[in-house]
Amino acid sequence: MTDTTHTNSDGISDISIIGAGPAGLFGSFYAGLREMKTEIIDALDEPGGQLTALYPEKFIYDVPGYPKVISRDLVKYLVEQAMMWKPAMHLGVHVQKVIRKDAQTLELVTDKGVHATRSVLICAGVGAFSPKKLPNPEFVPYENKGLYYSVRDKAIFRGKNVLVVGGGDSAVDWALNLKDYARHVTLIHRRDGFRAVQSSVTEMMHSDVEVKTFYELKSVGGNGLVTSATIFDNRTKQETTIPVDGVILTLGFNVDLGPIKNWGLEMVGTRYIKVNRKQETSMPGVYAAGDISAEEGVEPLNLIATAFSQACVAVNFMYQYLNPGSKAFPGHSSEKKL
Repeated sequence: MTDTTHTNSDGISDISIIGAGPAGLFGSFYAGLREMKTEIIDALDEPGGQLTALYPEKFIYDVPGYPKVISRDLVKYLVEQAMMWKPAMHLGVHVQKVIRKDAQTLELVTDKGVHATRSVLICAGVGAFSPKKLPNPEFVPYENKGLYYSVRDKAIFRGKNVLVVGGGDSAVDWALNLKDYARHVTLIHRRDGFRAVQSSVTEMMHSDVEVKTFYELKSVGGNGLVTSATIFDNRTKQETTIPVDGVILTLGFNVDLGPIKNWGLEMVGTRYIKVNRKQETSMPGVYAAGDISAEEGVEPLNLIATAFSQACVAVNFMYQYLNPGSKAFPGHSSEKKL
């Protein structure tokens, strides 16, 4: 990604976006619509956030205009859209703190220098994330040798027997993604209630996926590569060994906001930055959108669709913040020449 700084003549950006996931990329595009000089900073080496880092080949079903779209393709389109306005893109850069320099300027202190800006939009998703793993050390030798906590290339499962472990959206989505790709897909879940979109659960239940509820994974076997898995019914403790070539464990993620929790921003619990309906945080000039933000007393909807909306709301009110007396409403995009 070309790092072409696109700032004002004084070297100060109008808006610095922390995070190059869906919210940050769409926020950058919308800032361009409003002719705001923009930069994007992300700790990862590629844009896309979790979509790129964890499941680039997973289908996404809840993006307006797409019945379904592969994660990597969605990221490609978002980057293409964002780069229309040539924002500065700084990848592999960790923001350590945000400080107020004066009434008009904020500074982002990173591990690779200081960035001056007039406003900040935090779109850092869940912060730093890593998959939750099973505690049994016997699983470790099989990691990436048939046992996976995230999937970056589904080609490894073509024509294979696959076991998916979990009951959330990721588990159900992978079972559906692979049902016509693998030889056979089995999904086990430790209870009979799923934490996934109901329509996806219904589709899975009416598909060729073999669903076994109240089952858990005990062990895997093989000679260097996974060739079998032993599962057990957690009600009767009865064990069954099945032939599998791949096991996908979707057990959730360990998340950590890292330095963000020390920036002096008011929080909702320990995970969310508190925002109002303008996506403003408790620090003037600093806004937040996407999975990292929440209103007090409102259950967060951590969806890509809502992240897009929140980024749009934030950017337009940031424009008004930077241009007192202006309207937050930008007019319709169809009226602009892109």
